[in-house]
Amino acid sequence: MGRGKLRIYLGAAPGVGKTYAMLGEGRRRRDRGADVVVGLIECHGRPRTEEMLDGLEVVPRQDMVHRGSAFTEMDVDAVIARRPKVALIDELAHTNVPGSRNAKRWQDIDEILDAGIDVISTVNIQHLESLNDVVESITGVPQRETVPDAVVRRASQIELVDMSPEALRRRMAHGNVYAPEKVDAALSNYFRVGNLTALRELALLWVADRVDEYLQQYRTEHGIDATWPARERIVVGLTGGPEGETLLRRAARIATRGSGGELLAVYVSKSDGLSGASPEALEHQRTLVESLGGTFHSVIGEDVPTALLDFARGVNATQIVLGSSRRKPWQYVLGPGVGATVAASSGDIDVHIVTHEHAGVGRTVRVPRSGVSRRRLLLSWLVALIGPVLLTVIMVHNRDHLALSTEMLLYLLLTVGVALLGGLWASTLTAVMASLLLNYYFTPPMHTLTIRDPENMFALGVFVVVALAVASVVDVAARRTHQAARSQSESETLSFLAGSVLRGEQALPALLERVREAFGMESVAMLQRTEPHGPWGCVGSVGPHPVRKPEEADVEVPVSDTMALALSGRVLPAEDRRVLGAFAAQAAVVLERRQLVAEAAEARRLAEGNRIRTALLAAVSHDLRTPLAAIKASVSSLRSEDVDWSPEDEAELLAAIEEGADRLDALIGNLLDMSRLQTGTVTPLFGEVALDEVVAGALLGVPETAVVLDVPETLPTVWADSGLLDRVLANIIENAVKHNPPDRRVHVRAEAVRGRVELRVVDRGRGVPDEAKERIFEPFQRYGDAPAGNGVGLGLAVARGFAEALGGALAAEDTPGGGLTMVLTLRPADAHPVLLPGPPGRPGAPETGGTPVPAAP
Repeated sequence: MGRGKLRIYLGAAPGVGKTYAMLGEGRRRRDRGADVVVGLIECHGRPRTEEMLDGLEVVPRQDMVHRGSAFTEMDVDAVIARRPKVALIDELAHTNVPGSRNAKRWQDIDEILDAGIDVISTVNIQHLESLNDVVESITGVPQRETVPDAVVRRASQIELVDMSPEALRRRMAHGNVYAPEKVDAALSNYFRVGNLTALRELALLWVADRVDEYLQQYRTEHGIDATWPARERIVVGLTGGPEGETLLRRAARIATRGSGGELLAVYVSKSDGLSGASPEALEHQRTLVESLGGTFHSVIGEDVPTALLDFARGVNATQIVLGSSRRKPWQYVLGPGVGATVAASSGDIDVHIVTHEHAGVGRTVRVPRSGVSRRRLLLSWLVALIGPVLLTVIMVHNRDHLALSTEMLLYLLLTVGVALLGGLWASTLTAVMASLLLNYYFTPPMHTLTIRDPENMFALGVFVVVALAVASVVDVAARRTHQAARSQSESETLSFLAGSVLRGEQALPALLERVREAFGMESVAMLQRTEPHGPWGCVGSVGPHPVRKPEEADVEVPVSDTMALALSGRVLPAEDRRVLGAFAAQAAVVLERRQLVAEAAEARRLAEGNRIRTALLAAVSHDLRTPLAAIKASVSSLRSEDVDWSPEDEAELLAAIEEGADRLDALIGNLLDMSRLQTGTVTPLFGEVALDEVVAGALLGVPETAVVLDVPETLPTVWADSGLLDRVLANIIENAVKHNPPDRRVHVRAEAVRGRVELRVVDRGRGVPDEAKERIFEPFQRYGDAPAGNGVGLGLAVARGFAEALGGALAAEDTPGGGLTMVLTLRPADAHPVLLPGPPGRPGAPETGGTPVPAAP
């Protein structure tokens, strides 16, 4: 039994009708006689979707319990046991309830397909794994349920369900997608026109790529080499020459004439790895291609026209763009050239020959560098001039013991040695001098350049050819060794850069130090300016005397109009520029990351400020209105002339006015204090403070019978601002009284512990779980069953902020036997402040000993 086939309805956005389309396909197959069942459908309360279920057999779901709650999931075993021809299963990316056989629904579908059952399913474009981060950056909503792209690509059919943003928004406004109470929020957030347009484009592009894969697969299976111009694909043949930029820009204009045009640049290199093109020029052209929205490809081929056409046909190209030949007219006797050959063999692929200013001017021959130092090169020329003469002198004195063949081998050995030392040209000079000296001193007749024996003439000719051939091979081998060593060094350097990128390293000085060590420079500086023509500033440097302007550097690598890497110490060869450019690009990335981190921190600060302001407005509009309403009602009642109030009633109304005024004063005081903390304008006036006196003042706002005080007068004085300390104590004591049971009393006790003073406020209320102990110190937080109108949730936030401004710490602990204990740690006045370990993520409290450390505001 074969595996079943998977068909997927891919939705461009939620609500476009993919489930409705799937049910319609199921009904059509049922009407044609197919055995169709519904494995699982999510109607989301949409009436028209529920109507489509009529007449379709639905496999009962499986009941599951997780953490005391009941859930239902698809019963995979029931679907397989039913063995229908087709199963309709909604929401491919769904995450199953923990405890299910599979974590994801697409894994359930895999089992059903393995059982030979065809499956029709649905998924939205935002649930594809490869697009998850893109969708989040567009909509601002992270997608927690995703499905691997490979699962969707394995489907035998993918059908896009699309709808214009305006039509989808109208559907939502009519209540066809979400419940009426959710429509306004959805339209103003996720379902904005811009978001829907971007999601629609993502879906169309993804499906277009999948269609392209289907087409390529079909052409391969059926052996179709002819071009099918489903969309324009323009291939640009590059040689690395100066005409490359002209060709690329011309091809880019051709690609943009039609919607969906694709630009591909290709460079054909020889199989031996040698290239007549400049690596710097190719790298520049690669960058240009990518900036134009195209892709760069490098292929290997001995015959350039054949390799170029094979590549074009392989990518189903419709057009090839080539430049006019740079050959001189007489060079055409050697062959028709690449352009003419490609045009003659292109078949149904159009070929554009683009003229340019370098046409017909000839090619610049690049002399390969030997890679040896200047010292070795000079030494090789010296040996090439002197070596043959010295060897001749030695052999002349031993002429009776040496044959002509031996003398030739000795000269050949010298030629090879010069090739190893300094390269081809010096060894060529050695070979020529050796042939002349052999002829003059060792070939009869002696001391003349005339050769009597034709065999000797042939031997000398062979010697010259062999000497030059061997020297050439040795030179090529030496250059290959140098290139391999250099490539290894570059690959190690680039590997380091790639590793630093993957590890997310952001230490600019370490990167610049690596540049200085790798290239042996005296100093390296990263320069930046705020605008293209503004003054330069140094944002990072290593080494003595770094330059301050790019023009002062020995080597300058521009990264952009506002950023450059400047090195001083020596001038680098051209081949080092490519790797140096990679270092410069990485340094720019590090800078950009640093700036993005700073911007993100500023954005978080602004977001926090916005949250505070929003909560402040909510507090002003709600929490402040309650005491104002009480005051207004009491005053209006007292001023009423229709009622004759008794003295008791008047006292009660006046008490209500006083209570409302006190609440207003406390609320406004906390709001102002929170504002001061947010703006960093809290400036303590430190001095010696007796804790028992401050605690007595802080108890004025609570009933005398609600608190038990245990603060010895013998406690050492603390170093604090008495006003701020009073606000800290008042807030935490009032908070404890508020949450303490009416029949219990709050205990306030203080003691000196290991060179610091601790004050504990102990209540017997409900307590706070460990995970919420830090959250209760955040602004506008009210924990548990605190009445909604009973403060704005700023008391503890203000208390902690002021405690830290005093160099102390405020933390919450469990009260043994139930309740919450607030622990305020302060520093004695006779001790030097050092930071103590505080609660997680908070500054510490002071302890005696050590050097003074300023308190964190």
